Amino acid sequence: MALQTPAVVMDNGTGFSKLGFAGNDAPSFVFPTAIATKSGVGSAAGGGVRPAVASKPSYLTGGAGSGGSLAGKRGTEDLDFFIGDEALAAASGPGYGIHYPVRHGQVENWDHMERFWSNSIFKYLRVEPEDHYFLLTEPPLNPPENRENTAEIMFESFNCAGLYIAVQAVLALAASWTSHKAADQSLTGVVIDSGDGVTHVIPVAEGYVIGSSIKSIPIAGRDITYFVQSLLRDRGEPDSSLKTAERVKEEYCYVCPDMVKEFARFDREPDRFLKHTVTSPNGRSVTVDVGYERFLAPEIFFNPEIYSSDFLTPLPTVVDGVIQSSPIDVRRGLYKNIVLSGGSTLYKDFGRRLQRDIKQLVDARIRASELRSGGARSGGLEVQVISHKRQRHGPWFGGSLLGSTPEFRSYCHTKADYDEYGPSIVRRFALLGGPGST
Repeated sequence: MALQTPAVVMDNGTGFSKLGFAGNDAPSFVFPTAIATKSGVGSAAGGGVRPAVASKPSYLTGGAGSGGSLAGKRGTEDLDFFIGDEALAAASGPGYGIHYPVRHGQVENWDHMERFWSNSIFKYLRVEPEDHYFLLTEPPLNPPENRENTAEIMFESFNCAGLYIAVQAVLALAASWTSHKAADQSLTGVVIDSGDGVTHVIPVAEGYVIGSSIKSIPIAGRDITYFVQSLLRDRGEPDSSLKTAERVKEEYCYVCPDMVKEFARFDREPDRFLKHTVTSPNGRSVTVDVGYERFLAPEIFFNPEIYSSDFLTPLPTVVDGVIQSSPIDVRRGLYKNIVLSGGSTLYKDFGRRLQRDIKQLVDARIRASELRSGGARSGGLEVQVISHKRQRHGPWFGGSLLGSTPEFRSYCHTKADYDEYGPSIVRRFALLGGPGST
């Protein structure tokens, strides 16, 4: 049966999970990676016996009260937990506590993660796991023990037909192949992955992550939201809630070429200040002025000192340093294929500004080198930052592309492999499209 069915692609991020089927252009479901359990239920930090979730919930098997649409069956007695937006809604009332099983990209609570996957598979995707191959994503430098735990849950609890665990950065590179500028389909490049909780700069050579050169930056989407909120508060706006700050960030922010000149333009052209109407919980409409935060908020990537006194290195400097610390024979390829991934890279002109600033650093170093060598001319280096239309869900879309290739199933570990060798089979895995492929 599994031979005819599409692979299931699940990308569980710190902030949001993306679920869908290989071959599709976009995930079928995107919702917060959150789970609400009854207060006192499943709140252990991660140990303990995992709940048995292999059997199908009654809302799929036609248990008591079945019949009718899925929506009509929510809230039945056997559902002692909710995930995603339903979890946030349940936790706002009495009786449920909210938990986030993934922190900084890595699973921290396996009990909660197993329940989360259970609802993802049975309630949202509505599939039989034994009929499908699964492609899951992992962050760079994920401990092998985490990979083994994942295999154990997927094969023992859900009895899935096959499993492949792919590094998010490699999938993000594959997602950029949709861009005409990345038509060579290279698996060498630098991925700048900036989501809700953290920004990673990850160099990849021929599909292999150069682990020693990875850098993480403690500035990402959540920080930009807090920064917008602090600017609204400082100005005394009538609504400076986190939700309003997020709307302002997503709808109005952009990256400017020069912060000082942009301040001058705003002062010269009052029509650059916008009005944003917010409906408060009591139904009253209030108007919020949107001003300097339009360009100041994303600027913290390029001038972090305006937000943080702890982290002061601009993103272009971090990217340049990551490439310079990589093996010399891959640096040219890394500069030529800097790929953006994640919701916090979607600001207008973000890629253009990043490319300009990295190019300036590279050119300055080349000029200094030419002076030291007595005037010998260098051929220069091509710096290219690639923005593409699949940026927001880059790793998921890369997984969708790779999961739909004819070779995909031959790379997967099957249930038979797992039964024979155990969870350690996922410690070493064949690389999709890379030289490690078998």
